[in-house]
Amino acid sequence: QVWVSSQGTVTPRTESTLIPEVSGRVIKVFPAFREGSFFEKGQELLQIDPSNYQLAVTVVQSQVAEMKLALAEEQAKARQAEKNWQRLGQGKQAADLVLRKPQLEGAKASLAAAEALLKKARLDQQRTHILAPYAGRILEQQVDIGQYVSQGTILAEIYSVDYAEIRLPLSNEQLQFIDIPELYRGQDQQIPVMPEVTLIANIGLHNNQWQGRIVRTESAYDTRSRRLSLVAQVDNPYAKTAENKPTLKVGQFVEARIKGKLLKNVFIIPRTAIRNSSQLMIVNQQSQLNLRQIEILWRDADYVIIQQGLEEGEWLCITPVQYAVNGLPVRALNEGKPILINQGIQQI
Repeated sequence: QVWVSSQGTVTPRTESTLIPEVSGRVIKVFPAFREGSFFEKGQELLQIDPSNYQLAVTVVQSQVAEMKLALAEEQAKARQAEKNWQRLGQGKQAADLVLRKPQLEGAKASLAAAEALLKKARLDQQRTHILAPYAGRILEQQVDIGQYVSQGTILAEIYSVDYAEIRLPLSNEQLQFIDIPELYRGQDQQIPVMPEVTLIANIGLHNNQWQGRIVRTESAYDTRSRRLSLVAQVDNPYAKTAENKPTLKVGQFVEARIKGKLLKNVFIIPRTAIRNSSQLMIVNQQSQLNLRQIEILWRDADYVIIQQGLEEGEWLCITPVQYAVNGLPVRALNEGKPILINQGIQQI
């Protein structure tokens, strides 16, 4: 089983800037509106002085009432104009202006405009209550009580807490040992089965691990490192666990082990047995060293994997030999017992 190593920094999946849609003085700040505090979707974070917007609602309500009265009067005039024409029009077709149809449509339009202004005034009044757009956490608070804010003022930087993401750069050599389904334009965007990933970070003297999965690849290689990043995702990273394990923090550096392919018909060799980066020392039947060139399929910090260069039953020398040459006589031991009985000059 191949495990591919990488490293990255924890980032939120969703990060936003909280900005008011109305202007005014901040009159109330709730406890959730502090750096590091958690909040739920729809929870009120702070309130802007609503006085001006309450007055605006009252003013527009009076305008709506006036427009309703004007419409009622115009409807009465239109009915009267139609009766007058029926009595005096001698059966002719009446013009719209005579029947006051344009005046009636104008009154209706004025009422609709006044009602729209009332809706906007009430909406502005509601917007003095700053609500959380999603369940998240305050990353950086930038205003406090008593401060005047206008449209476009940054109130805070916030991020969601449903997922944490880590971008893990990998080389082409590493990518070939991971099963990442390729996505194509126009195909059904079904979520494929993606590799598991274990995230590791040392906090003080404790080694902590979190389980996640790869959810996607980035769309382009990094032009400087020539690496492609996989994006790992950890679900609900801020929930309390039975072990009271620390939560992932935004900006935290972590190491990652990505579950790769299962290799078959291969040899797993300790890295200490590799000489000159690509040679093995084989002990032949004459108790002599045989230096053999190999091609390494995979390597990590402790082992290398090869597919060719060894035969089943051969003895591999894992002891470093400073001056190893082909044909060097040796005395090979396995767990302290000789494996080949032959006279030699060097014990390994």
